[in-house]
Formats: sequence, structure tokens, C-alpha cells
Amino acid sequence: MRFSALATDYDGTLAQDGLVTPDTIEALRRFRSSGRHLIMVTGRTLESLCAVFPCVNEFDLIVAENGSTLYNPATQTERILVEPPSESFLQALRRRRVSPLEVGHVIVATSASEKEAVLEAIRESGLELQIIFNKGSLMVLPTGCNKATGLRAAAAELELSLRSIAGIGDAENDHAFLAACEFPVAVANALPALKQRVQWVTDRESSAGVIELVERMLKDDLVVQRPGSAGA
Repeated sequence: MRFSALATDYDGTLAQDGLVTPDTIEALRRFRSSGRHLIMVTGRTLESLCAVFPCVNEFDLIVAENGSTLYNPATQTERILVEPPSESFLQALRRRRVSPLEVGHVIVATSASEKEAVLEAIRESGLELQIIFNKGSLMVLPTGCNKATGLRAAAAELELSLRSIAGIGDAENDHAFLAACEFPVAVANALPALKQRVQWVTDRESSAGVIELVERMLKDDLVVQRPGSAGA
């Protein structure tokens, strides 16, 4: 078996409009029953994910908060991988009335339109923080923390090599983790910049594209795909 795991983004990839279809769940089950591993890599907090996706136990591990936490559905334990945000930084955001404002264990998320206020708060706090964009949203995380670092933690826990992982995504914050995968894939609705940096672009969008990738992996383990090829 060339690829023993699939790592997938959630919003815009596995899910469309926040929801996952029954056909997609069935494809995930077939994939996992083949002896392979499933890893979700999402920018959502675990609480936000579980609110829209009750089937988290279909995955071996979930990298949440854009790489800053790791959740094991089997043991129902979440491990924080990096330092959480300081209260002084959160207070600086609130003084500037940044809204919406979502605070996870580590991640701080808001609208991309709040970029200048967030930058001012980072400068005021004197902390080494980074902004990562995700379409219309932005996330603030410790410098060096991204989906790739979270995926590496998941691979280590499952005793997997990154060379055995295929990954699929659609947005700006998927660049790092897809680059870490041996076989990066973009769904048809992915941003053009992401499509240019993967080995395969699916014919179908979002969850249908994930099903397309699962079917190909189960059929021939991606042996017929060539770098830069698009479609099946």
C-alpha cells in the first residue's frame, strides 16, 4: 500500500456549506475499512466542528484550530500543541471591538475585514503572532503553527510517515499541510493559487471531490496519477 492515510480539510473540502453528505460518510467508512487512516485537518475549533459534524469518530485523529490542537475521537481527549493566547492580547482585541471574535484553546479568529485592528493588537501586545487567512476569515496563531505542524503531530501519533499521506484541501490555510503531504490534491472549487501547487485537481467540487479521491485511492492507490495532472 503506497498511501496508508488521507488527510482532509473540512470546510469547502469535506463539507459544503458546513455539512457532509451521507454519500461522503459512506466513502470515508469504506476507506477506513480498507485498513487506511483518516485525519481531518481543520481551522475550526473542536466545539465548532462537533456542532456541525457529529461523525468525528469516523476519523482516527482530528487536527483542529489550524494545527494547534490534536483530538483523538477514540479516547475523547484533546491535546494542546502550542501556547494559548495571552489575556493581554485578547483584551487588546476587545478594546478595539473586533467582531466577530472566536477564541479557542489557541486560535483567535475573526473576519478578514478586521485585519488592521488585529495587527494593532498584535503590536500592542508585543507578542510573536502570525495571521493566516482563510477566504473571508483570518486566524491568529503563534508564529510557526499551521496545519502542517498539526499534521506532523498526528502522523507521529499514528506512527505514519508523511510520505504515506495524501492530502486534499481548498483554501489559503491548506497550502502548508498539503505541501507536507506526499500527494497533495485540490478540489475543483479550490482557490487558483492552491490548484497550481498540487499534483492533482479533482473533477468535482467539495465533498464530491473527496469521494473522487477516495475512490481513486481504493482503486489503484493513485499509481496512475502524474504530477500536475488534472482530472481522473
